[in-house]
Amino acid sequence: MKTTRHIPILAAAAAGLLAAACVKDTLYNTPHPDHGKIAVTADWSARGEGIDIPATWTVAMGDYTGTETAATHAPDHLFAPGSYTLAAWNPAEGITVSGTTAAVAAAADTGADAESCIAANPGWFFTHAEQVAIEQDKDHAFTAAMKQQVRELTLVVEPTGDAAGRITEISAHLTGAAGTLDFATDTYGAASNVVLPFTRITEGDDAGKWKATVRLLGVTGTEQLLTGEIRYADGNPRPTMLESDLSEALKEFNAKKTEPLTLGGTLVETPEEAEFSEFEITGWEEVDAEDVNVTL
Repeated sequence: MKTTRHIPILAAAAAGLLAAACVKDTLYNTPHPDHGKIAVTADWSARGEGIDIPATWTVAMGDYTGTETAATHAPDHLFAPGSYTLAAWNPAEGITVSGTTAAVAAAADTGADAESCIAANPGWFFTHAEQVAIEQDKDHAFTAAMKQQVRELTLVVEPTGDAAGRITEISAHLTGAAGTLDFATDTYGAASNVVLPFTRITEGDDAGKWKATVRLLGVTGTEQLLTGEIRYADGNPRPTMLESDLSEALKEFNAKKTEPLTLGGTLVETPEEAEFSEFEITGWEEVDAEDVNVTL
């Protein structure tokens, strides 16, 4: 009697079991294999002397917006793979943000002689914007290099002549100030006016000079003109018109926002006769702010 051998069948079955045992689940690097996550760390190192790191800041990307108080913002939000604009900024008084466009608020009280004026002293404002690519199954770490977008400008005017001591008010504004900025493209909007709050320096070596300090998002357009009116005690002489071109002195204003800029100029001799009607400030040049007595 011949014994039937089943070895080939048994071998085939064993091979099938072995193959099944070698099949493994797909391995992923993260718990979100179809999406990406982000962690954004703010770098505040490029800010002016004496300016504090903002208490809060905002991150926006795609349909996500979140606020943060710590150095790094790591939301639970998941992002579909693709290209995004990553934007970051800090809330600042007198400035609103829509998308990547910042706008300075209108001045609360512009006066009759300064229409369409923007706020003269918005808060310190920083921004960052870049294009980023999000991959699925990946945690992305980004650094937001926060750029200072507001610069301080101080104008110091030295009146000369017999009527210099009779000046009671310099009512003036600056044209060519930027009211908006798209910080993703570094593009400034239409020119606006800003009131220059001149006050007399009453003590120290600079007593008798007049000083105005403002903060600007930038300058824009083809020219920056200081225009206004000088008024005197008892109306004698009558108010005189004031005009001065600051375009040359401010041509690099947008490039060095972390450095306050102080400009000094001389108001040509004030009038003795009522018929004098217009005067100009000349010789604008940068001066060391520490050399100007700030006691008002």
